[in-house]
This record gives sequence, C-alpha cells and structure tokens, in this order.
Amino acid sequence: MYIRKTTKHYKGKPYHNYLLVESVHTPKGPRQKVVCSLGKLDPGPAEKWLELASRVEMAISGQLSLEGEDKRVQEIVHKVKEKEKRREERRAKTAEVKIDEVEVEEAREAGPVHVGHQMWERLGVGEVLAQAGLSRRARALTEAMTLACLIQPCSEHAMPDWMRRTAIADILGYEVDSLAEDRLYRQLDGLHPARKKIEAALYERERNLFSLSPTVYLYDLTSTYFEGKCARNPHAKRGYSRDRRGDAKQVVVGLVLDGEGFPLAHEVFPGDRPDTATLADMLEALRARGGARKGTTVIVDRGMAYDGNLKEIAGAGYHYIVAARQKEREKWLSEFGDLEGFKKVERRPSPRNPCQKKSEVWVKEERGGGETLVLVRSAERKEKDRAIRELAEVRMASDLEKLSKSVERAIPKDPEKIHERIGRLRERYPRVARYFDISYDPVKGVLSFASALERRRVAEELDGAYLLRTDRSDLSPEEAWRLYMLLTRVERAFGDLKGPLSVRPVFHHLAHRTEAHIFLHVLAYHLLVAIEKSFLDRGIHTSWETVKDKLKTHQVVTVSLPTTQGSILKIRRATTPEPDHR
Repeated sequence: MYIRKTTKHYKGKPYHNYLLVESVHTPKGPRQKVVCSLGKLDPGPAEKWLELASRVEMAISGQLSLEGEDKRVQEIVHKVKEKEKRREERRAKTAEVKIDEVEVEEAREAGPVHVGHQMWERLGVGEVLAQAGLSRRARALTEAMTLACLIQPCSEHAMPDWMRRTAIADILGYEVDSLAEDRLYRQLDGLHPARKKIEAALYERERNLFSLSPTVYLYDLTSTYFEGKCARNPHAKRGYSRDRRGDAKQVVVGLVLDGEGFPLAHEVFPGDRPDTATLADMLEALRARGGARKGTTVIVDRGMAYDGNLKEIAGAGYHYIVAARQKEREKWLSEFGDLEGFKKVERRPSPRNPCQKKSEVWVKEERGGGETLVLVRSAERKEKDRAIRELAEVRMASDLEKLSKSVERAIPKDPEKIHERIGRLRERYPRVARYFDISYDPVKGVLSFASALERRRVAEELDGAYLLRTDRSDLSPEEAWRLYMLLTRVERAFGDLKGPLSVRPVFHHLAHRTEAHIFLHVLAYHLLVAIEKSFLDRGIHTSWETVKDKLKTHQVVTVSLPTTQGSILKIRRATTPEPDHR
C-alpha cells in the first residue's frame, strides 16, 4: 500500500485529497486500486507516507496492534474498516441471480385485451354502466365479458377459461382465477334491464367523440339460431332463417346504424316475426332516442318496401329510401331496356379496400305518385343475380323432379297433401317459383312442370337492375343511390356480428338471457367499429381481425429469478411493444 496525493482546482483555488492505494495483479497487468479516501486527514510529511501506509496495512491484516499506535494509523484503519463494512452491507442486499435457472412463466396474451380496454375507457363505457346502476365489480365483469366477445367469441360457459389464458386480470385488475360460469349468467340477468339505457347513452358519447351526424338511419334484420329445443323461450320460433338453419329455432335481430356504421339501437324479435312487422318497434326505439331530426332519412331494404311500412316511416317524421320489390321492378321493364337517359356513376374507392376495382353502375330518374324513382343497372349485380337465379332454378327443378316421382309412387294419392308439398316448394324457392308452371292431374295422378319462358325472359332482362323509391325530391339519382348503398354497412355489421364476433349459435334457453347475450355482442361491435373508425381517421385502412392478429405477440409474463442466496425473485411485466404494436 502507499499514499497518493491528488489536487483539483476550483475557481483558482487548489484543493488536496489523499488516497490510500494498493497495487493489484489483473489479467491485463498490475493496476492501482483505491482502498480508501483519507479526505481531509493529513498524513504528515511525504517522506513518511510509505512507512505510514506499511503500518496501516499491517494493522488491517492483524499483524500490528492498534493500542498505543500513532493516531493517524488508527484513523486510517477506522476509515478502511468503515468502508469495508458498508461494502458488505451492500453486498448483503444485492442478490446474485443464477442465470442458468431463470424461467419465464404465466405468459398471457395482452395486446388485443389492452386495445379493447383502452377503447372501452375512451368511450367511457364504465361511466355509462355506473350511471345505469351497475356496481364496480359488475362493471369490471361486463367489460371482461365484452372483451371476450370482441377478441375470442365463445359461450359464457367457455369465457372463464379464455379469461384465465389472457391478461384480463393484469389489465382490468379483476381476479378471474376462481370465476365460474354461474357468475356470468347472473351478470347477464343484472345487465338485461339496463341495456336500452346503456345503448342510448353510449351512442351519445360516440356521437360527441367522433363528431357523428345522425342524418341517416340504416335499418335491417338478421337472424341467429339456437342449439336445443328452447322450450322456455317464447321468442324462439322457426321462421325464415338467414343462416340456412330452417331446422333450428331462432330469434330475429333488428339493428339501426347511423351513416358512419355506429349502432343506435337494436331489438330482438320472435323468430317467426315477418320483416314488415318489426318496423313499428324500431321507429318507437328511435323516437325514445330523441325522435326525428329535420331531414333524417331512414334507409331500409326491399323486405319492407310496402306502402304500409313507408307510411309508418313518413308518419314518424322521417324521409325514406327503399329498394322496390321485384314485381314493382317489372313494371319498368321497358325503361330498363332503353339505355337512353342513364348516367354512369363515378365510383370512389372503398376506405377499407382502396385497391378494389369497382363495377360500373348507371342510374336514371323517374317521377310518379309523389315519389322519386331511381332505376339502377349494375354490371356486377347482373352477374350475381344471374348466378343466384340459375342456381335456385336448378335446385327447384331437381326437387320438382323428386316430387313428381314421389307422386307417381304414392298409393293412394291424396291431392290435398300433394298441393301442400307443392306449396312448400314454392315457399322454399320464392325467388324463382314463378318461373315454373306446375300442374297436378288428380285423375291421372301425375305431377308435371315446365319453365315459364316469358316470365323467365323478363327475369333475364332484369338481371342487375333494381328500383329505388324515395319521398325526397332534393336528391339527384346518384345521391339517392349512394345513400342507399350505405345499407351495406348494416350487412357488414351483421357480417362482423356473425363472423369475428360469433353471436351464433345461442345456447341460452331463457328469453332475457338470450337478449342480454346478444346485447354483449352489440357492445363488442361498438368497440370494433370505434377501433376501425379510429384507424380510418388516421388514414390507416385495416380491419380489427388484422389488428388483433398482429397484437397477439404482445404479452404479459412473469420472470422467475433464482438467487445464490436460495430465494426466488418474481417480476410480472409486459413485453416491450414492437413497432407494429405501437
């Protein structure tokens, strides 16, 4: 050991410090190590520093007793021992990790849950639920169930297991380890009475947040079917199934969107309710949401293109745009055949798919009966109509052939039952039934059928043509057509509800739980459309499915760190977001 003097200058004044230093051998050669700083302690004359350092080294190693020793030696030894003591204390607090035994465990998918939760917070859904009277725990569970519908749709029976595989507990702070399906069923029971109040308040928040203008209401219907007999659900009925599940009971779901695709209201009807009989209930729901605003237009599909329905819309204070029924379209056959007066519509790229090639569309205006009629011809629609019609014709002809052979074999032949079977076939193929002339000869017991050539010729000429009706006189044909095409947003919403959100099938056998189950999926659709709208507002054209897929790799994990002291440190952290995640 030896003593070294250092000097620093501050504002022209020198400051001295003394260090006790020792030489140590390293793989790179000898190096100097500072044992202790003596600070202001004066080590005496420089010629005696080597002797002083030698005596300090001996005292530290125990070769020299400090009793009666020089005061400087005692002070320096004391400083060295104090420094060593502090170093030991720090070493005791610092655990050395066994790198080879480090483990990463309890990895949970966090990315989609995080985004869904952030949009839930942005829309203020929790506050809406609180105003509806739901407790803090009920609000957290409702959010967890809604996120399940948004991210990994499944039955309430399967939801707890899904929640335990995700970062729901980490992000929401809601414990799911002991969560059972019965708790979710009770939550549906508590949510059901407040659903309309929640839906109205939520849209009001979305309207302010996204600057929505409810000048257009889009109304359409779909159906969702049940698994099971549903004996205790009076709404579970067999009817026209849009899911092609005529064997299963179903309910009909009506949905109203604004022009941007945000849900305003939804209703659940019995499965056998005709489309035309649902409109009054939806208009009443809209009236409860604030009534008609000046200039608001309701757009509906041809299933409600009846004079009674249109009078209901006008009577409620709205304008209407509707696609006319097939028979009304046939009255304008000559006008459709004459291309004079048709104007080509300039098609804009879809925000969702800006590279998609648009088909050619022509429109022409006619007026009559206090309405504006818009004749539309679509090249893409022509191919679609032809394919659908020809496929239905082939299937109906095949079934008629089977029925004809069945009638020949039947003994005895019951004319009443045979006519019933013919009627059921006409119901099964309503689009093409009129293109067949069907007759049954009870004397010969023979059923025969033939193609109605004239009616079929008219149908071919009208492929790709449809007729719009509106009571608005301020719209050009192109503007009326563009407004009507907004109805595809409802079809897309139903596609999202049945596709990514998987509202079908329904396993609940009680009416109120069925309605609450569907409401959960509508809440999830609120989040989905808000997420996609947020991307579009920033010029990013993507879908929730794509976003969700990219975010799967963002996770929350527990890092387990075994130490040399025998303890295990566990740290719960989220993985660092990658550029795509951000």
